[in-house]
Amino acid sequence: MVAKLQDVAKLAGVSVTTVSRVINNYSSLSEKTIKKVHQAMRQLNYQPNALARAMQGKPSKFIGLIFPNLTNPFFAELVNELEHQLFLKGYKTIIASSAENREIEHEYLNMLFANQVDGIISGSHNLGIEEYQQLTAPIVSFDRYLSDNIPIVAEDSYRGGQLAAQFMVEHQVKRLAVIVDEDTSVSPTLNRLQGVVDYLNRQDKNFVTLAKEEIGKTKFADKFDGVIASNDIQALEIIAQYQQSGYKLNDDFFVTGYDGSQLVCQIAPQLPTVVQPIHALAENLISTLLERVANPTKKVKSVTLPVKFRA
Repeated sequence: MVAKLQDVAKLAGVSVTTVSRVINNYSSLSEKTIKKVHQAMRQLNYQPNALARAMQGKPSKFIGLIFPNLTNPFFAELVNELEHQLFLKGYKTIIASSAENREIEHEYLNMLFANQVDGIISGSHNLGIEEYQQLTAPIVSFDRYLSDNIPIVAEDSYRGGQLAAQFMVEHQVKRLAVIVDEDTSVSPTLNRLQGVVDYLNRQDKNFVTLAKEEIGKTKFADKFDGVIASNDIQALEIIAQYQQSGYKLNDDFFVTGYDGSQLVCQIAPQLPTVVQPIHALAENLISTLLERVANPTKKVKSVTLPVKFRA
């Protein structure tokens, strides 16, 4: 088995970051620590390939991708598109799923920077991670605020929320529920809810908000004839509950999703949903990141892309 950076760190009894600093002759470290790391590297026959290129002043040609949950079809398709487009530009990817866990993401960040990736595209949901405030390496965020100095590429969430609400008003839904994610950040995704609320208020439309944790406990068929879900998977879960009670989608009740991945569009073509432009998002995430790689000190603008509604 090929030794990894983590193996060296474990054998030497130090952190992954410390191993990286030893290899790169970076920061002041004790002679004892340096010797322990070099001894562990020799014992494991560790060969720092990407690091060797970086120490020679060459790019590693690796990009790190950190996303919360690749079981979600939207994230899976976006990561796949990113990987494909980066490969065409001569880059390989290191894909890390943070599993919506702060500690896992912390370890992945250390691992990616220890291996000297040229940059990172992060779709992290673990907001407020201190490392993002401190890092100066090229990072671009998808749809999440991570730090003042990290540009964001996102879809027009506010417009997406408006389109979902407009669909409900046009279909004269009388008892409407809006699913709310518990997010206290200032990330662009919050604009989805704001778009919904503003549109419904302008139409003088009553609605009830429900936390996503309440979905399994709520009998939607008894209480609501319309639901605005925060993503497609959530929407399909709610639709299944209605159908178990014998109700027909887009006839007896209405549910809107959000994301519009190819998989969901294929298996549930009847689902009205806000469609995010996956190909364009990947293009802009990559171009924004490579602009930062080429000009690390240049302030790069955030990007907002239009969405569509598929009824």
